Amino acid sequence: MSGAATNLPPAALADYLRAQGLAGAGPVAAQVLAGGQSNPTYRLTVDDGRQYVLRKKPAGVLLASAHAIDREYRVMRALQDTAVPVPRMLAYCDDAALLGTPFYVMEYLAGRVLMDQSLPGMDPAERHAIYREMNRVIAALHAVDYAAVGLADYGKSGNYVGRQVARWSRQCREASVPVTPAMERLMDWLPRHLPQDDETTLVHGDYRLDNLVFHPTEPRVIGVLDWELSTLGHPLADLAYQCMAWRIPPALWRGIAGLQLSALGIPSEQEYVAWYEQTTGRQAAEHWDFYLAYNLFRMAAILHGIAQRAQDGNAASADAVETGAKAGPLAELGWQAAQRYMAGRK
Repeated sequence: MSGAATNLPPAALADYLRAQGLAGAGPVAAQVLAGGQSNPTYRLTVDDGRQYVLRKKPAGVLLASAHAIDREYRVMRALQDTAVPVPRMLAYCDDAALLGTPFYVMEYLAGRVLMDQSLPGMDPAERHAIYREMNRVIAALHAVDYAAVGLADYGKSGNYVGRQVARWSRQCREASVPVTPAMERLMDWLPRHLPQDDETTLVHGDYRLDNLVFHPTEPRVIGVLDWELSTLGHPLADLAYQCMAWRIPPALWRGIAGLQLSALGIPSEQEYVAWYEQTTGRQAAEHWDFYLAYNLFRMAAILHGIAQRAQDGNAASADAVETGAKAGPLAELGWQAAQRYMAGRK
């Protein structure tokens, strides 16, 4: 196996792939796939040229329910024949003795992963088409009959945001890395202002540009990836997660706030939400800033967890300390959204 830095045991992995009918007698090459603070991910190439992606839990002590690759595998397998594009699932192994932690193997998608939401190098029409397609796919996800595809027990129905706030607050408080004052304020404020517009659909939980694989040349999503935070939940909370990008400056983290969006061909936040409303029939405006406050808090809590893993020495990415440090500024943006929500309800 090439690339010893992968830390994958060559013989054990090759034997496993052969047993699954996914490889011949020759060697298996492994390459670390870039991106993400989450589950270690590798591209595998077997002797006949076939390529796969292997995704596994990180090593070390993990927070409860974190890095649920079994759920990732289950949801993508369930979505195979729906309008939501996902890679084909090929094998799942819960025997930690083989590679150190449980893992799964899926189809490798030869396409584009676009990391920068300003889409540099594209013309305005191309950018507009990419954003339209992202909107189409998240609307399609929220239209899936989750019970019909075997996911009726994939999560609890109702009170998704309340349960999420409690979960992430608990994880923040259990961590040894201290939280910021804005995080404390949000943990107090969010449970007391939960909207009553409850609805349950399948939600991705981490839907954003760089978790999508686009066709090599067309503005078409061929795969939605990174489902570890997926569950049954509120569709507007899921949409608002993606729409945080319009509130976050690029210098902070993965945002487009402050850019000349019309010149770039990128829709405004209001236009993007309106597309979704037109497709789904849902109305987002009444509690929109609450859902943004919630998501900025949740993202800050996730980054706080990355800071904790960096301190504990088991983070999946080398830049975990820098990434974890962004939790505080994101919480500040969340508190600003909470204040806008309160001002708009007076």
